[in-house]
Amino acid sequence: MITKEMTITEILRRYPETLPVFERHGLDCYDCQIAEFEQLEHGATVHKVDIETLLDDLNRHTRK
Repeated sequence: MITKEMTITEILRRYPETLPVFERHGLDCYDCQIAEFEQLEHGATVHKVDIETLLDDLNRHTRK
């Protein structure tokens, strides 16, 4: 399960299938130098993305 405390890089390493979700929400954080250290919640806040909506979408995308 993806949480808002996880870093963006951690999410993408564990769940590479979530890349389109990040793109759909306008988050190109995966290409950012601080993605390894930036928590998902911070990235969402900076880009004005609702964290709960993003989390729901990311976690829905990881369910098989």
